[in-house]
Amino acid sequence: MLGIIGRFFHWLGVVIGWIDQSIAAIGIAGGVALAFYNVVARYVFGTSLTWAGELTVYLFLWSAFFGAAYCFKQDAHISITILLEKVPPKVAKGMLLLSHLVTFVYLAAVSWYGYKYLLLDIELDERSIDLNIPMWIPYLVIPVAFAFAAYRVAEKFVEIWRTPPEAVVHRSEAEMILAEMEEAAGEDLIKEVERKTGGML
Repeated sequence: MLGIIGRFFHWLGVVIGWIDQSIAAIGIAGGVALAFYNVVARYVFGTSLTWAGELTVYLFLWSAFFGAAYCFKQDAHISITILLEKVPPKVAKGMLLLSHLVTFVYLAAVSWYGYKYLLLDIELDERSIDLNIPMWIPYLVIPVAFAFAAYRVAEKFVEIWRTPPEAVVHRSEAEMILAEMEEAAGEDLIKEVERKTGGML
């Protein structure tokens, strides 16, 4: 039974990750392409798409929100760890659990109230100015993206909960970059970087 539940959450995470990455990539690529086309059309051909500006904003917004949700999976958001590095491992683990719990509650609350606002907007039948589409479509990004982000934070909470306090490792951004470089290119590159930077990294 636990194996089935584990596989379910594994595949749920895979699907959510694929959705986050796909929307973030398509949104930023589509927004840049559309903005570029509209600028060229306006200044070269003297014409432009009236709805392009509005759609570009929506594409960038969706890309940013789903990209931010994906960053929770990668631990890519900025975090201040100086205090965690100074306290005992058990205290650091407790602080991490508390911070993830607070983050989860916040993200879940925004998702829930975003959903409630979505229902209100559907009832009011608000429409966009240029595209003339129902506004609940662009607003849908709030409940969905924040729900995905909350799920990722819950994943991290469980992961930290299962990790022994001594194994909750806190490294600086430079240390993480060096570790990734070491995995990708071996120790020779690390030694060369350390030689050129005088061991500053």
